[in-house]
Amino acid sequence: MSENSKINFEDTATAFAHKSTARLRKSHFVFSTMNYPWVVKLGTSVTSAALKMRLPVKGLIRNTLFDQFCGGESIEGSEPRMILLAQSNVKTILDYSVEGEASEDGYDEAVEEALRVSEYAKQHVSIPFCVLKMTGIASTRLMERKQKGEQLTPQEEKRFDRVLERIDTIVGRAVQNDMKFMIDAEESWIQDVIDRITYDLMLKYNKEKPYVYNTYQLYRHEALANMKAGFEEVTKAGCYFAAKLVRGAYMEKERDRAEEKGYPDPIQTNKKETDYDYNQALQFAIEHIDKFALCAGTHNEESCQLLVNLMDTHSIKKSDDRVYFAQLLGMSDNISFKLASLGYNVAKYVPYGPVEKVLPYLFRRADENTSIAGQSGREYSLIRKELKRRRSKS
Repeated sequence: MSENSKINFEDTATAFAHKSTARLRKSHFVFSTMNYPWVVKLGTSVTSAALKMRLPVKGLIRNTLFDQFCGGESIEGSEPRMILLAQSNVKTILDYSVEGEASEDGYDEAVEEALRVSEYAKQHVSIPFCVLKMTGIASTRLMERKQKGEQLTPQEEKRFDRVLERIDTIVGRAVQNDMKFMIDAEESWIQDVIDRITYDLMLKYNKEKPYVYNTYQLYRHEALANMKAGFEEVTKAGCYFAAKLVRGAYMEKERDRAEEKGYPDPIQTNKKETDYDYNQALQFAIEHIDKFALCAGTHNEESCQLLVNLMDTHSIKKSDDRVYFAQLLGMSDNISFKLASLGYNVAKYVPYGPVEKVLPYLFRRADENTSIAGQSGREYSLIRKELKRRRSKS
């Protein structure tokens, strides 16, 4: 590794240059609250109850959690945040984070929104990816039955065919607009079906370029092997393979369900195993970069450093379009803005949607920040360090 490849992720001046001191103080408040899990749990419960009672708490949410983790209430409303990111060479992944209504009409509306994102994104070079959760356009129960191999009724077969039509319409439009398209990972009991759908899309659309990306949650002990098997199938057919690598977002739900239903826990036994598999996946991707496009979705500084080192070792340019780093809006700015300042491809997931409709997303974000060891504390300490630095200069 060259000496210049060692990244200083403690550089808060670069991390927060895009934020005014007032906004930084607001972030300081949000993460200081998240340091106390009981406060988060109480706050989410009280907020949910207050909204059901139609109490005026929407403004409070908008000015705290929503402002920290979301771009805006609409695509256009997210533009100021996207412009701010672009000024620091950080790109945007627009993510419509409204939980899909479990109805055919609701799924069709989600398709229309996905097409709007695609049409908007093609006009903006700062948006390299489109993204979708399959549960936004398909019934979880239907996909679960399909994964179990249960016999679907004729009506269910038609509904599943409609799911395939929806995703093909969305991906086809993205490819037509020369956009990369990521399909997010979900729970293990529907993930095999999602994998199959995504591989079929790769076989159809990744013949000339790696357009379609599957997502792998490396906290699942099968994920690394599944990724390698998918790579083998897709590349054997002469197509490009593309993957977004994340650690995962459903650990407690997965473990509880496995225990309740009496099947083997799909989750790694500890974080060390997850980290090991994640880094092995990065290495595999880079070693097969001639047929592999990678989006490393991670807030882990060691994994980011490893990927930088791997790119250096394999003489891959920082700006190579086949390699992206990605983090969530409002988190790990010390990673995103530092890497972007050095010329690496970096994108932020920018969720958007009406405040009351993105609450499930916001509550998950708050809960994950308290449950991930040290995450909220790390964010808090970096923000505090930058505020102290600014005070010393004033």
